[in-house]
Amino acid sequence: MADEIKFKVRARLLEQMGEQLIKSESIALMELIKNSYDADASHCVVEMHDMDNPEKGSIIITDDGTGMNYDIFKNVWLEIGTSNKADKKETEEIDKKGIINEKKIERSKKFNRIPLGEKGIGRFGVHRLGHEIEIISRMEGSKECRLFVNWDAINKSKYIEDFPISLEERPPEIFKKGYGTKIIIQRLKSKWNKATVRECARTITSLNSPFDNISNFRTELIIDKSEWLMGLLKFDEIETYKLYSFEAKMEGSRITKFGYTFIPYPDMKGIEKTVLGIEAIIKNNSMVRLDEDKKPVDVDLSTEKIGPVIFKGIIFDFDTNILKLSRLSDRKGLKEYLRDNGGIRIFRDNVRIWDYGEPENDWLEMESRRINRPGTKISKRQILGAVYLDSEKSRALIETADREGFVDNNAYQLLKYACRAVLEKIEIFRRADKERLRILYGNENKEIPVVTSLDEAKRLIDENIPDKKIVKEIDRCLDRIQVDYDRITNSLIKSAGAGLNLIGVVHQMQKIIKNIISGIENNVSIQEIRSQIDDLARLVEGYSILIKNSEKKVRNIKGIIEKALFNLEFRIKVHNIELNSAFRNRLDHIDCICTESHVVSAIMNLVDNSIWWIDFSKKKEKSIYIDISSELKGYTTIIVADTGTGFTIPVNLLGKPFVTDKPDGAGMGIGLNLTTLIMESLGGKILYPDYDDFFVPQKYKDGAIVALAFKEKE
Repeated sequence: MADEIKFKVRARLLEQMGEQLIKSESIALMELIKNSYDADASHCVVEMHDMDNPEKGSIIITDDGTGMNYDIFKNVWLEIGTSNKADKKETEEIDKKGIINEKKIERSKKFNRIPLGEKGIGRFGVHRLGHEIEIISRMEGSKECRLFVNWDAINKSKYIEDFPISLEERPPEIFKKGYGTKIIIQRLKSKWNKATVRECARTITSLNSPFDNISNFRTELIIDKSEWLMGLLKFDEIETYKLYSFEAKMEGSRITKFGYTFIPYPDMKGIEKTVLGIEAIIKNNSMVRLDEDKKPVDVDLSTEKIGPVIFKGIIFDFDTNILKLSRLSDRKGLKEYLRDNGGIRIFRDNVRIWDYGEPENDWLEMESRRINRPGTKISKRQILGAVYLDSEKSRALIETADREGFVDNNAYQLLKYACRAVLEKIEIFRRADKERLRILYGNENKEIPVVTSLDEAKRLIDENIPDKKIVKEIDRCLDRIQVDYDRITNSLIKSAGAGLNLIGVVHQMQKIIKNIISGIENNVSIQEIRSQIDDLARLVEGYSILIKNSEKKVRNIKGIIEKALFNLEFRIKVHNIELNSAFRNRLDHIDCICTESHVVSAIMNLVDNSIWWIDFSKKKEKSIYIDISSELKGYTTIIVADTGTGFTIPVNLLGKPFVTDKPDGAGMGIGLNLTTLIMESLGGKILYPDYDDFFVPQKYKDGAIVALAFKEKE
């Protein structure tokens, strides 16, 4: 037995869709306002009356758009899931043979807009808000239409077709002179309070971009309880207090336009503003991510239909000493505003995509990035940012059915990677300016090293305690503290150096062991196997240098460099990099004061950085240059240069902890910092010289050059 049967839809499905697809009052209002935008309206006014009294309360939404006629109401608005807007969004040109030639976007007639809605569910926003809905609309060349829905009748109707809806066509009563749509929502579903209204007010104002207002579409909120909106700050009221701002454009796999500005407050004396353009990142304007093997891979927007992406933002500083200089009377209000509004929003054709930038949506994972590096990464509560997309060129980014963001597809992931690439650049330049602010206006006591503090304590004791016997005893105690501090510091530096270089050494050990096993299985000569075992022993011995106690004394630097390079031999070969070991030709000025473990660790850090940036640069000529120089008087200097990108961050940040221009996850920004600490502990210094400061071959001119200067004698 076989029958042809059909689906039946219960009337309560309408209620369920309204409740589940439209999750909040804010989203419901947003959907209705976006409908006005799609209708080519120039303005949309939202009125609220008696919101704290559900029986008397009402919401009225009025626009001057194209309106609807009787046919549209009946065959489009009342047809659930209609694809009317989607059909307009994409039409196909077909030639005479019926073959599709190309796809194009059908825009609105008046303002040339691409429809924002496409799933036919935005209308359920009215059901979310009230029990009774009256929609009055007039279209050019048509009479005025009135639709009335009492949602309570759903409970009395079994199937959708039984649900009573009133639709009439009449002479104009509301739109006598113009055209548009008016939606009256009465008998509210819930009692509204001040917090709910303020949230909706924030949503309405946030629909338009704070940086690029839509000149042909504006929204307005009118409420009879105006006191509920008092004290609600606006963007233009707090923008004055920003310290940093930026703008970037991403196309293909590159950041093609870039601007960063730091403008100090008027009361900040002695500090200059910073204005940077694309030249500041031209050495490293590619956008990359890390693959599963932690190798950099291009982020190319052109592989998906995303189109160019523009990213703008302003950043604030909440340091107490800094805020005091802003002349802002309501500093608490600024923090509360950024708590509710901070983050990165997304706009398509200058209309906001919900709910990016909301307090609970940290789509760029700014807070998790900041956990381990609070001083270098930007919090979402410190930034007001906006990402701009073009509807026609970003069709690979698809909105979810519940209107809360994009589908998490490959295009969306590419967008996230691209925006993070820009953020990483901004964080570097901001760190440089924050460092200048810290020096002038920061809490200096936090930054004074222990040794300096001890010296200062000795001076104060000597000046203020007349009993020299007591002074001598106190000085002895302070000297012991300094010795302990130096011992602990050296131990930590040694441990950090060993840990930082462990991965590379382990990889090399694995390779040698694999070759030994392969040689045994293939019956190679005992001499070759013994040679491999000798290499493994040397590697273990070389790595053990990093963790052994090593006395600071005058040493031959050539032999120490050789030990460091042996530990790196495998990596250099695997990456097919030429090693220009000019230091091997040096016969004099090769002694200096150092410790073996520290020097090996420092050289390994520098060469490891060179290997990474040489690979990243994708240059054909891959080479590292190491030499010893006596050009700096009183010092024996190791020069390490490469053919990579050169330094891509401000020189005053080189060696600072957690500062790196590598993509997140590729590096912690520890290597140069550790090398800096090593040189300081040895009484030497790390330099980032210009090409002409030391002799370096011409081919390394555009790469990174680092000099480790060790004292020749105490």
